[in-house]
Amino acid sequence: MQKPNRPDSSSPSESSEFDLRAPGIRIAPSLLSADFARLSEQVRLVEQAGAEMLHLDVMDGHFVPNISFGVPVIRSLRKSTSLYLDAHLMITEPKRYAEAFVKAGSDLITFHVEVTDEPRAVIDHIRGLGAAVGVSINPGTPVSAIEKIVGDVDLVLVMSVWPGFGGQAFMPEVLEKVGSLRGLLGPHQRLQIDGGIDPKTIADAVKAGADTLVAGSAIFQHQDPGAALAELRRVALSAAAEVQG
Repeated sequence: MQKPNRPDSSSPSESSEFDLRAPGIRIAPSLLSADFARLSEQVRLVEQAGAEMLHLDVMDGHFVPNISFGVPVIRSLRKSTSLYLDAHLMITEPKRYAEAFVKAGSDLITFHVEVTDEPRAVIDHIRGLGAAVGVSINPGTPVSAIEKIVGDVDLVLVMSVWPGFGGQAFMPEVLEKVGSLRGLLGPHQRLQIDGGIDPKTIADAVKAGADTLVAGSAIFQHQDPGAALAELRRVALSAAAEVQG
C-alpha cells in the first residue's frame, strides 16, 4: 500500500510497516478516552502491549455534537510514535480537510457516508493523497448506503454507538449489519466496529465478523491500559478461534 506523502509532518519516526490488508484480529485503542495530559505515556503503554494502530476520533461540533482534537495533535503524535494512525473524521467536509490530516501523519482516513452525496469522489481524493480509505456508517444507516462503493475502500467502520461521545453503551442491534458487511468484503478489507467495545461485548463483535475493534474507555480508563488491551485481545482471539472451529 502506498505510504502517505507527509511533507509537513517532520517526523523523526516513520510509520510502521503495518499492513492493513493482512487479515487478523486487531485492537485499535481510541485516543479519545486517553488522558491528554499524559498522552505520550499512554500511547507508549499500549504500544508496548502490542497495539499496532491508534484510532483517532476527530469531531467538528457540527456532524456530531462535540469537538475533540485535530491536525496539531495528530502532527505531534506522529512525531512520538510509529503506530499506524487511523483517523476517523466525524466531520461534515472530509474532502476539504483530508489532505491536512494526511500531511499531519494519518495513515488511514475514514469518512462518514452520511455527510456526502458523492462518496466515490471522497474516496478517490483520499486515495490520491496516498492514504488508505475507510467509510463509516452510523447505527441508523443501512448497509445499502455503501453497497455501491464498498469494493473501493480498505476498511468499513460500523458505529455501535451514536458518534460524538465516548463511554456509551454498545448497541447489539448493529451486529446483524456487521454480519451482512462481512459477506460483502474481501479478505484484504477490514471490518471495524467502534463504540462500547469491552471484555463483555468484544466476543460478539468478532463472532459477527468484525476484525478491527476500537476500544477507548475499556483501555484508557483502566488502571493498566496495557493489561486491558491484552485482555481484550485474548477474548477477541478466543472468539475468532471459536468461529473458525
